[in-house]
Amino acid sequence: MSVPAPAAPAYAPLPDVAHQPAALARPLDWVGMEGIALPVRVSDGAGGHVQVPAQADLAVDLGQAGARGIHMSRLYLRLQQELARNEASVDGLRRILQGSVDSQDGLSTRARLRLRYEALLLRRALRSDNAGWKRYPVEIEALLDAGRLTVTLGFDLEYSSTCPCSAALSRQVNAARFAEDFADARPISTAVVRDWLASERGMAATPHAQRSRARVRVELRPQHSGELPLVALVDALEAALGTPVQTAVKREDEQAFAELNADNLMFCEDAARRVASVLSADSRIERYEATVSHFESLHPHDAVASVSGRGAAG
Repeated sequence: MSVPAPAAPAYAPLPDVAHQPAALARPLDWVGMEGIALPVRVSDGAGGHVQVPAQADLAVDLGQAGARGIHMSRLYLRLQQELARNEASVDGLRRILQGSVDSQDGLSTRARLRLRYEALLLRRALRSDNAGWKRYPVEIEALLDAGRLTVTLGFDLEYSSTCPCSAALSRQVNAARFAEDFADARPISTAVVRDWLASERGMAATPHAQRSRARVRVELRPQHSGELPLVALVDALEAALGTPVQTAVKREDEQAFAELNADNLMFCEDAARRVASVLSADSRIERYEATVSHFESLHPHDAVASVSGRGAAG
């Protein structure tokens, strides 16, 4: 004979003090959460996707002066569900923000989301058959106001910068060493000069170089939809700068990198103009701002240049 399970105890409805009237009633610009931990799916730069840890800030306005608070748990659950299922995209950001407004049952008309994560892109070596992962800090800010979506994409990328002035001074010292070593007017052949250049005597001075960073922030045009153009912009900027830092490196890759540095001597001013040439030609961009920082190996301070402007007309 089976024994019936005990009946669940009856509880009174849970109190909800959020429905109480607000003291000192007034509308609030933004109410929400900051530092929400969650995973996001992003492109790996090679046709696939990876999942990376992220932090999110999500908020809505509280337009009703007498309402004590918003439905905060609804924001959290919708955000988790949306980003767990889909890659972060312009259309996805609109869905999250519109759903956040709708979840408030008339309390809100605006929503704002910030996402911070490190994109991991798979990058091929310069000459060897190797590849490695490189990280790119990313911040996305999306604002939905009166049905209008504004999306701003920010990211950092690292490259190497070799000083043009230092290169010219080094060439002068190398030329002086050559003149000194061959001052006896002995017969000079191509083989003799080649061997001298390959010896330690053939490098009297080397130009200084340093790891450098471009910090980029672009506001996308309202009509842009679909994927965020992070990988496309990173690829275009790294091609323009010419010397992106590498991942997997064999000796042949290191030699190729040295050649790229010699072909792309640049001050911070040169680097800023290269960045601007890419961003100003992109019709997906409404406006942009960028700062390049060369973390000097000659000085105890950094060389910095900033540039801003608008993208190409669509």
